[in-house]
Amino acid sequence: MSEAERRLRAVQARAIATLWRCLAGRRLATLWGLARLVGPLVERFSRRERLVTRTNLAEVYPARGDADRRQLARQSLTHSTATMLELGFAWMGDPERVEASIVEVHGRELLDGARAEGRGVIVLAPHFGNWEVLNFWLSGHFPFTAMYEPPKLPPLDPIIRQGRERRGATLVPTNPRGVAALLKALKRSEAVGILPDQEPDWGSGVFAPFFGRLAYTATLLPKLVARTEARVVTGVALRLPGRGFALHFLAADERVYATDEATSATGVNASVESAIALDPAQYQWEYKRYRKTPQEAEAHPDYRRFRLY
Repeated sequence: MSEAERRLRAVQARAIATLWRCLAGRRLATLWGLARLVGPLVERFSRRERLVTRTNLAEVYPARGDADRRQLARQSLTHSTATMLELGFAWMGDPERVEASIVEVHGRELLDGARAEGRGVIVLAPHFGNWEVLNFWLSGHFPFTAMYEPPKLPPLDPIIRQGRERRGATLVPTNPRGVAALLKALKRSEAVGILPDQEPDWGSGVFAPFFGRLAYTATLLPKLVARTEARVVTGVALRLPGRGFALHFLAADERVYATDEATSATGVNASVESAIALDPAQYQWEYKRYRKTPQEAEAHPDYRRFRLY
């Protein structure tokens, strides 16, 4: 990287960090109002987000009419915008204010029950609602470990780390050393967080159905379960626009406990689907969940024809 590129990244990081700090003290109603103004602009001027969101929604909700899906796409991009605007609140806002914004907690007994049995808890945290608020709550109420991949703008790394760790969370790298740390935490009957809807690198996943279409899905979960007998729970922070958040902890699909990786991955995706059903507009549909295809894995000579994006 050239010196000019490093300077540009530093400037970009400072601007983003300044924005987070400015927004950290704002009321959630104000941030939601901003999201309602900015979200439609994102849909109109950000071609990538608009097209990927609409493509995903057409794939997972084929029975819905085009107008209905377009409305859902607008709502989804508004919620994604709200999440970005709320990062300063989650990472830098007064801890008492952030805690008070969590006005409902459903299913906590699933976490408490597992730990009472001496089991660790694996929390599947999809990109739904505001997952940083979920991290804030979990790390303040349980010994909590989560994997962490540094941002593309390195100067933001210490800011994000501090925000995620300020309630006691332990962040570990997305490599074998990080997996070892997760195993140790689970054997201590602690909670760990996993993002179940990120597409892994080749060799780290299997294809499993997600809303009826095969999606390349990570196989870390069955390895953790097999070696720790941990319980698996899906956790989300559902946004209550302008008012706060409702945490929902849902028992994972029983197939996640299967030793067969494809079966377990199917259970993971079914668990994510159940969480999305709480409010499909709050899922981050602009992520390219179906980028990899079985045809590409099989080196099919015409594999590009099977891609969605």
